[in-house]
Amino acid sequence: MIPASFEYVRPSTVEEAAQILRNAAGDDVKLLAGGQSLLPLLRLRLAYPAALIDLGRIDELRGVRDEADHVFIAAMTTHDEVVKSAVVQEQCPLVALATAQVADPAVRHRGTFGGSMAHADPAGDLPAVALALDMEFTILSAEGTRALPASEFFVDYLETALGPGEILLGAKVPKLGAGWGFHYEKFHRTAQAWAIVGVAAAVKRENGTISEGRVALTNMGSTPVRAFSVERRLPGVPVANGNGELREAASTAANDTEPPTDLHARPDYRRHLAVVLTERAVRKAAA
Repeated sequence: MIPASFEYVRPSTVEEAAQILRNAAGDDVKLLAGGQSLLPLLRLRLAYPAALIDLGRIDELRGVRDEADHVFIAAMTTHDEVVKSAVVQEQCPLVALATAQVADPAVRHRGTFGGSMAHADPAGDLPAVALALDMEFTILSAEGTRALPASEFFVDYLETALGPGEILLGAKVPKLGAGWGFHYEKFHRTAQAWAIVGVAAAVKRENGTISEGRVALTNMGSTPVRAFSVERRLPGVPVANGNGELREAASTAANDTEPPTDLHARPDYRRHLAVVLTERAVRKAAA
């Protein structure tokens, strides 16, 4: 199908893009990053904006920076650049682990970190990672910048807290420091498919036991879900394989979730997967 007609604008600075947004017709405007999610929607006419603002020329929206207690990942940094970043691999390896599982190499070379976050698909891999790591998003409008934690950023299915005139600049990823292990476990039909269920796990180990854990779930609701019920049970659980305490903690993973039903899985199957994958992800992170 051919997309509906729209005005195409390609600014060269963030300030110029923000000004165009301010003068535009609100929700009738879409921002184009890597286009891996937006272009299919345009072709199917599920989205038909009056104007399209291409951010591809804005160099300040690209790159990874090591900034004291956090790593800043700019919104237009491609998935491939994130995966290959030495700073990301060393300081926030969970981001690299999950990003390496996004779709396929062709998509990772075009798709962007910020585009994935702003698209806010609960079946996407990175929103759950943002939630598990307590990322903080930096947002720009013509009025200035504001910071928003990941827990407040994802509002509903394909919906974020970004306002009509706002641009996502990137995210601050906290450095968790020594003693932490990470893993992203994902169940999907094919290498290119969305996750039926995914689990992002970060685990801190001290003296042979888990002292703290963070767990977030992919595709278990209209937004990514933080598995607080699991996190409350993890402190004191032995790291050694084969313990029943970890299995008991993971058994609560699907508590307070509302998994979707579709052609690939019913809610009860997704709840079962959440339990199994949570135990697997936490165990591998702890190891």
